[in-house]
Order: sequence, then C-alpha cells, then structure tokens
Amino acid sequence: MDHRDPADLRKPYMGDPLRRSDLADHPMTQFHLWFNDAVESGLAEPNAMVLSSVEPSGMPRARTVLMKGYDSRGLRFFTNYTSRKGRALAADPRAGVVFPWHAVRRQVLMAGRVERLGDEENDRYFATRPRGSQLGAWASERQSQPVADREELDRLYREFDHVWAIDEEIPRPSYWGGYRLLPEEVEFWQGGADRMHDRFRYLRDAEGGWTIDRLEP
Repeated sequence: MDHRDPADLRKPYMGDPLRRSDLADHPMTQFHLWFNDAVESGLAEPNAMVLSSVEPSGMPRARTVLMKGYDSRGLRFFTNYTSRKGRALAADPRAGVVFPWHAVRRQVLMAGRVERLGDEENDRYFATRPRGSQLGAWASERQSQPVADREELDRLYREFDHVWAIDEEIPRPSYWGGYRLLPEEVEFWQGGADRMHDRFRYLRDAEGGWTIDRLEP
C-alpha cells in the first residue's frame, strides 16, 4: 500500500512569538480574543472542539463537538444526555476540550468540571435550531446505540417529520440538552519556529483567581 509517511508532513510555524504581556488576566477573555481571530481568519468551523471524557470503565473517549456559546464562566455545548458522552459525563462530570486551530498555528486546551444546563436555557437554545436539526434530535433518541442500517434512521426521521406541522413548534426532547464546562485549567498554545512553541497555562487558585505560567514546549 502506497502512502505518505506522516513523519514527512512537516510544516514550519512562522510569525511573532506570544509573550506574557500579550495575554489577558482572565482565560475566557483571552479565549474571546483568540476565538474572534480564528473566525476572522476564515478558519472552517472555529467552534469545533475535541471533547474528551472518561467512561465508567476507565476508558478515555474523544470526539468532535461544536461549542455553542461561552461567557466568563466557561463553554456551552449540547448533546443527547443518553449518548456515550452523556453517560460518561454523568458518571464523571469532568472533561477536557481542545480547539485545534492549526491553520493559524494556535490551540486552546481547557479542562475542568462539567455541569448540566437548566431546562430554560436548554429550551431557549433548542428553539433556535433549524427544524431539521430538531427532528434529528428526536430521531436519534438512542444516540451511540447500534442501528440496523441507514434506512432505519431515515424511517425514524420521516415518522417524526409527520408528527408536527411545518409551522408548529417542536418541543425539546427530555433526553436532549446542554452542558457548561467550567475550566480549572486553560492553556494557550502558539506554534513557533524550530519547535520553540509558546505555551501559557492559566490555573484557577483557591480564591477563584488565576495564575499564569509559561510552559516549556
């Protein structure tokens, strides 16, 4: 089998270094600045993040999900509570995420506690989703479980498509909702030449403030 050697896929990082004086004192303020940069750069789906959790068996799992909001407290994302990640977060409500913005030589890593959002916030967001996405949430009640084939998925979707009229409001399934990741550690990584990357880590202290350290690359 012919293939490219992954070890040969090197891309040099060029650009100005990242310095402590460039950083905001609060990690979510810094995230806001970098997220806006990623959006303005034209990066595809800059809100895509790799979410990692640990299952009851101890097996770590990672998958890409879409961040749907953030504020000074942390990040919000939505899913099926009975999915594999939902069950994992119920058993161990801690998670880590990575925003892999390699096209702009940056990454953001966050880790911390995860909490469920309330019904009001879940309902408000669900109401903003396109009708097709709302139907998809109903059709995939058994998310992460085996299904016979694609035809079975399409049949379920069609069945729910006939439950509500086009102009009728579709309610949120009780098993579907959001989480907020409350970061306790945040790292901002910027690629540098000759593997001399710039890494800064924010750690939450006992008083709820943040300490910032530069890490070796």
